[in-house]
Amino acid sequence: MSTDTAELTSTYHGGRLIARRLKAHGVSKLFTLSGGHIFSIYDGCRTEGIEIVDVRHESAAAFAAEGWAKVTRQPGVCALTAGPGVTNGISAMASAQANHSPVLVLGGRAPAMRWGQGSLQEIDHVPFVRPLAKLAQTAQSTAEIPGLVDSAFAAALEPHGGVAFLDFPLDYVFMEAPEPQDLFAGAGVREEAQADGAAIERAAVLLAGAQRPVIMAGTDLYWGHGEHALLELAQTLHIPVFLNGLARGCVPADHELFFSRTRSRALKDADVALVIGVPMDFRLGFGGSFGDETQIIPIDRATPQREVPRSVAAGLYGAIAPTLESLTAATAVSPLASEQWVKGLRESERELREGERAELEDDRAPLHPMRLYKELGEMLDRNAIVIGDGGDFVSYAGRIIDSFEPGCWLDPGPFGCLGAGPGYALAAKLAHPDRQVVLLLGDGAFGFSGMEFDTLARHGVNIVAVMGNNGIWALEKHPMEFLYGYSVAAELRPETPYEEVVKALAGHGELVREPAGVKPALERAFAAGKPALVNVLTDPGVIYPRKSNLA
Repeated sequence: MSTDTAELTSTYHGGRLIARRLKAHGVSKLFTLSGGHIFSIYDGCRTEGIEIVDVRHESAAAFAAEGWAKVTRQPGVCALTAGPGVTNGISAMASAQANHSPVLVLGGRAPAMRWGQGSLQEIDHVPFVRPLAKLAQTAQSTAEIPGLVDSAFAAALEPHGGVAFLDFPLDYVFMEAPEPQDLFAGAGVREEAQADGAAIERAAVLLAGAQRPVIMAGTDLYWGHGEHALLELAQTLHIPVFLNGLARGCVPADHELFFSRTRSRALKDADVALVIGVPMDFRLGFGGSFGDETQIIPIDRATPQREVPRSVAAGLYGAIAPTLESLTAATAVSPLASEQWVKGLRESERELREGERAELEDDRAPLHPMRLYKELGEMLDRNAIVIGDGGDFVSYAGRIIDSFEPGCWLDPGPFGCLGAGPGYALAAKLAHPDRQVVLLLGDGAFGFSGMEFDTLARHGVNIVAVMGNNGIWALEKHPMEFLYGYSVAAELRPETPYEEVVKALAGHGELVREPAGVKPALERAFAAGKPALVNVLTDPGVIYPRKSNLA
């Protein structure tokens, strides 16, 4: 929208103009680390009643913004100061973009009037941010700021969601300009497209003839608010469901049609597979996880951003919930058609779960991660938000920890960026203060953002972190030893008392060496009234089975 033709009212400084647009879009929290280039934004947010939540590293601010988006399905916002402030947030931006998380990043920038003369922290952010974002722009005047912020929200929200980056020259955010009167929160946000009707009819015909249908759903199902339509489709047509990413919990883990252990078999043996909101990337073997004869029907909010590695029977690209509703209505099939298929998968699921019993009851010390997660799982509320930040340790959690509601499982996603956990946890607890927020933390991952326990303590955010401390980089050490007979750069200090670090940062900390100590330590952590770390020594000799059925 052109500001020169809009009716103008009050005049505000640039930071206040930004804050007023944030407020109009429903933003209540700004995650940041203090920086002089963005003081004006702070002043605007303080005036407009937007809470400023400051962290200890800019990556944590950006991860917190993404965490807010993940648990609320609304855009998360962070402000990063110029130069190193923005570059420190780069990995988190890339992670959010890979996860299709709607995030708005506000960057400081050296003043336009001195550009090219060597101002403090002067660098052009846009060229290196642009590949990681849906939109990356620099404000060219104070007057254009409101419309630019609206455009950024629209870009972050439009399917597929992602990162929008704006940076603001220091002089422009301190200068004043009128605010256009006719701006509104929905400016530039377009209604989602609808899937092609003919493609829905082709998919319905395939489903009607299926004997072994399967649903594999992922993160964009969640972003598309498709959980209710998915459940209705699965129940009506009696189709087994497998979930990964943010889709975990969109079908409760105790539902009769939810499966997890039998994913490998189900995808290979399926005659028709609905692949909903999940790309056929490495997590699905680049399409190889499905059988050669499987008829694949991808369903997503928008056309794929990458080439689909195998042919598809029908592509349904548009708003997910209406697509699933239309597919359910169009498919005439008896639930009895897949009865034996579902029954067989359920029996295999029981057998595989029974095969895990020995690990779940393992009494070794240091602990087997499976035993630790068994003890933790028995203490989690049904709506607990569980966050994974680690490699090998979190892989076990993906097998054992169940989700029953949408938005209850957060992990770094396909970009695999460690250090996301404390930022995610900060945002999750601020968004849902009455729910359990549990951070599953590898001892390696702690090194990326462990100082954020200070952030959690300062802001009174009482999350519980559970660390699997095996003293190694297990995802690297074991494969390297298999390949070469040795490993390098894969050792950490054994039995490091990370809980003492957390206690020094005003948190609660405990060290656990034996299985019997896990639950009492967790009980004290949940009751501590402060951020807590339960540091559990785990066996470095345990090797995670790499041919897992989970992703």
